[in-house]
Amino acid sequence: MLDPSKKLVYAVESVVDIAYNGGSEPVRSREIAKRQGVPHRYLEQVMQRLVHAGVLRGVRGPRGGYLLARERRRITLGQIARVVRELENLDQEEGEAAASEFADQVLQPIWNELQEDMMNRLDKITIEDLCRHATGLGIKRASEMKLDYTI
Repeated sequence: MLDPSKKLVYAVESVVDIAYNGGSEPVRSREIAKRQGVPHRYLEQVMQRLVHAGVLRGVRGPRGGYLLARERRRITLGQIARVVRELENLDQEEGEAAASEFADQVLQPIWNELQEDMMNRLDKITIEDLCRHATGLGIKRASEMKLDYTI
């Protein structure tokens, strides 16, 4: 019922992809989009917001891409969710209609409380936790999938 938005899923997948596959080398957004099956145009918009929020660091140039701006144990899902929520709120403000009195006074406080509970839980889950879970499931890293045939 309360599914995460596509942008939130893309953002989390991207940050985990960088943490899991990147190491010390920048990861290109096109590589992430290909691995995750994410539309590149949406991904780049979210990645730029994550850079501005200090979650990621952008590296320019031919070998450029994205790196984590902090250790993966210091980045939470809650931080990523707040960045995406801010981005989505910018998109919604333009055409938002006035809420009814019932929605404003009865339903909105319930939604706010649920959202606060969810954010508290997301603040306790780190990118490190997700990477460990992926390793436990046997998900291969990009470096393990690349074959080198040079002699």
